[in-house]
Amino acid sequence: MQITQLSTAVPKNEYSTKKLMEEFPCELPESVAQNVLNLGVLRRSLISQSALLAEPETTMNVASLIDLCLEACQKAVKGADLRFRDVNYLITAYDTSPFLSPGLSQLLVPRLGLEPFVRHVNAQGNASTAFMKTLQLAEDHLAKQPKDNVLICISGVSSFWFQNQVRDLKDVMEIGKISSINDNRRKQMELRKWVATMEFFLFGDGVAAAVVSNKSEGLKVNDIVEVTNIDSKDYVAGFARLTFLNEPFKFGFHSHLGKEIPDLGVKYTSLALDRLFGKEAKNRMKAAKKWAVHTGSEKILDALAEHHGAEKEKFRESHEVLREKGNLAGASLPFIIDRIASRNKFSRGDTILMLGYGWGFSASAGLLEFCS
Repeated sequence: MQITQLSTAVPKNEYSTKKLMEEFPCELPESVAQNVLNLGVLRRSLISQSALLAEPETTMNVASLIDLCLEACQKAVKGADLRFRDVNYLITAYDTSPFLSPGLSQLLVPRLGLEPFVRHVNAQGNASTAFMKTLQLAEDHLAKQPKDNVLICISGVSSFWFQNQVRDLKDVMEIGKISSINDNRRKQMELRKWVATMEFFLFGDGVAAAVVSNKSEGLKVNDIVEVTNIDSKDYVAGFARLTFLNEPFKFGFHSHLGKEIPDLGVKYTSLALDRLFGKEAKNRMKAAKKWAVHTGSEKILDALAEHHGAEKEKFRESHEVLREKGNLAGASLPFIIDRIASRNKFSRGDTILMLGYGWGFSASAGLLEFCS
């Protein structure tokens, strides 16, 4: 199975971290501002900046999301020298959408001009491992329908949730002071505010699309493995969930980034790589020309590079996407791979090692090989 074309799209509205800090609903203590800078994100593109809106209730703009998906999909299909009527299967992956139901694929089918009876599926909630999950779904389909073309669309548009967490926020406490609070209820609320602030500055918006088929040219998908919830409670290290408020028609959003995520990222990716390569893990990892690693944060990228003994140059594109686009959730890996493939020279047989990890708690590892 080959990735014959990979394309990306970002909103036209770009925001620097400095600008967002100036417009944040409350003044950030010096140490919290430094925490924000330590994330490693210099700028990102956002569909909207809803944290600054005055309306009592806002909904995510479905038109903006669909338009961004259309842009990425149109570029991918055209780049693969296909027409939409040549697409036999549509796979969409996302974490945030204006609708819990219908799914994103149902919204895209008519807008893309696909036949209404085309096969399609939604993969929601896979977060940073979404790209490799969609590749697995495509592989299963192509095993039964080897002549088909599969279109994958991954939405990394998730800032809407994180922006609305901080609307009208009055204060954010330094993390060191939070740990000294004795009242557990207050402590949890202050921690929640701090996490919401980090998420607000960490995530950007973007959509990636890929055409996958059994054609002989392109990036060959050699193998993909996944590991999830070794400990049944690991998922609480990173999650997003809806909550109910004590008012009619009122819902809340609660997300969490635990301090154990860097260590879990190292642990889970190590297990995934061992499963992917077996006894040849060390040599196969060293032989990979580039690593495409999910843009969790600068700290996590550095921790993974150090633990796995990978040269910093092999992580360069992962750092660049983090700095310029922010954390793009499931779309981060295709953004990184697209940058790697378009800005470097490769020979037949060169490989890219993919690593995704995070909320779930899950990690995936995969190997791509240049075939042309």
